[in-house]
Parts: sequence; C-alpha cells; structure tokens
Amino acid sequence: MPNIASILKAEISRVARKEVRTEIETLKKASTQYRSAIAALRRQVDSVEKELKRVSKGAGRTRSEPTPTQASEQAPARRFSATRLAAHRSKLGLSAAAYGSLIGVSGQTIYHWEQGKARPRAPQLQALAGVRAMGKREVQEHLSAA
Repeated sequence: MPNIASILKAEISRVARKEVRTEIETLKKASTQYRSAIAALRRQVDSVEKELKRVSKGAGRTRSEPTPTQASEQAPARRFSATRLAAHRSKLGLSAAAYGSLIGVSGQTIYHWEQGKARPRAPQLQALAGVRAMGKREVQEHLSAA
C-alpha cells in the first residue's frame, strides 16, 4: 500500500498546477488585449502626429487677416498659382530672368515661385497681375525699352 503522504503530495501538486494554469490563461488573455490596445493607440498617435505636421505646414503659409482700415487701403486680394505662372512665362516665350525683370525680381525667384518653394508677397502679386494683363507685344516692347 502506497504511502498516504506521497499520494496527498501528488494530488496537491496536480491541483496546484491546474489552478496556476487557469490563472496564467486569464493573464495571457489580458496581456494580449493590452498589447492590441497599445498598438491601436500607437497607430492613433502616429496619425495625429502626421495630421499635426500637415496642419502646421499649412498654418505657416496662412497670413494674418488685415484690419478693415488696411483692407480698404489695399488693392483687391490676388491669388497665386505656380503652374499658371510657369504656363504664362512659357506662353510669352521668356526666360525666368527676363520675366523676373518685368516684375522686379531675379530669375532665381521666378524659379522658386514656379517650383512652389516660395510665394510672392502682395506687391509682387500686383506686379504679376500687371504682367498678366500685358500681351506678347507689350511685353517685348517693355523689355526692349528696359
């Protein structure tokens, strides 16, 4: 007949392993849920950071609103398009330097505007509007006179 103490010890070990196994299973499930929640939060943070970068880039380009007295003193607001500038310059058949001399800026500035690396200021926008109003003959006359 086996020793009752060894049988009791083996039974206690078996029951203890069973209890530990059930506890570990619940901990594994909780750990898996936490890891997936952390991954989802990281994805959300990444998307928010990307959105913040996009918005901050756009915010740097916005200008402050003029006061009503300034708005009435200034000319109407002009819009700028880099592709339109390049198309107009090629339509006139001018180099960037020649087009820049019409406006009062360098040829390098014209290239930067066309590539979207820079934007013209308000007085330069007015000069651009003036050049856009000119025809090809007027532009050639203006360049030959200068």
